[in-house]
Amino acid sequence: MAERKPRVTDWRLVVQSRLDRVRADLAALGPSDPVDPEGDVWRRTAEVQADVVEAMLNAREPWWRMLPSWWSGWHIERAWRALHEAEVATISAERGFLGRLPGLRARVAQYLDDDDPRRRALEALRPGEFTPAVERAIVVDALRAAYDNSDFAHAGSRALRNKLIAASLVLFVINTVLGVVGIVKPGIIPLCVDPKENALPTVCPGGTVKASGVDVWLVQVLGSFGAVLAAVVLLLRRRPSLSPYVMIGYQALIKIMLGAALAVVGILALGAGVTSGLIGIPSAAALLLWAVIFGYAQQIGTRLLDKYTDEVLDQARPLPDADGPRVAPR
Repeated sequence: MAERKPRVTDWRLVVQSRLDRVRADLAALGPSDPVDPEGDVWRRTAEVQADVVEAMLNAREPWWRMLPSWWSGWHIERAWRALHEAEVATISAERGFLGRLPGLRARVAQYLDDDDPRRRALEALRPGEFTPAVERAIVVDALRAAYDNSDFAHAGSRALRNKLIAASLVLFVINTVLGVVGIVKPGIIPLCVDPKENALPTVCPGGTVKASGVDVWLVQVLGSFGAVLAAVVLLLRRRPSLSPYVMIGYQALIKIMLGAALAVVGILALGAGVTSGLIGIPSAAALLLWAVIFGYAQQIGTRLLDKYTDEVLDQARPLPDADGPRVAPR
């Protein structure tokens, strides 16, 4: 049987590209320097970590382990952590590693606060001020701290993704149960509006004056449609994500599921007379239009979720601001 090729995903492409740079930098180091045994140790460390990254990129698991691995994200985070350590070790193995100071300072500034002592020590470092061993220690500590923050942010992104999935599944079950109950016992979820004070006829989502089995499903579908409109707006304003975990699909799923549920709740409120004297429902079309509006209204609550998601993703892989270089938030 032919060997299966590893899957190609966004995070693998990025990691593979950076791994190729590590391999190229290691090849450019030349033969070992007997005067610098510490550099040789770092070289071997980089090679070992690069092999780990390669193994993670090419790993193929049996089907029954794919879902747990995807949920835990261990292969993604293992690859990133090994890659970061390989990059640190490769830089440390170079005899002229201080020539990379401008780039190192920029990278560390993305993930460490202005007052972090490791960042301040790196920014204050001047070639020749200390012994090579001390200079290397300052660089390694700052880089590892920056990469640790990045790795922790990756774990936070994965945890948020899993929470979004769990919440979406709960909402899906609730919506499905409501729809099935509405079919089995039409009218047990009263979605018909009877505005007696406005002398208007009783209106049900199905277009009749009596509850039917499709009422709940119609309201949920129209509520989901309203939520889809909000998801499109989210997609249009979303900046490109450099995180290994792409959240926009799960955010949209939450909006759709929540939109369907809120549409049912909103129509129940209309039927209960909460808006008596303020809103008249002359026809089924008007009632379904309100289902769309209630579905879109979930955006009021999920905007906070969208903002929090943006912050989590920006900490994992910060992007430059329009006004200048970005510094990781405190």
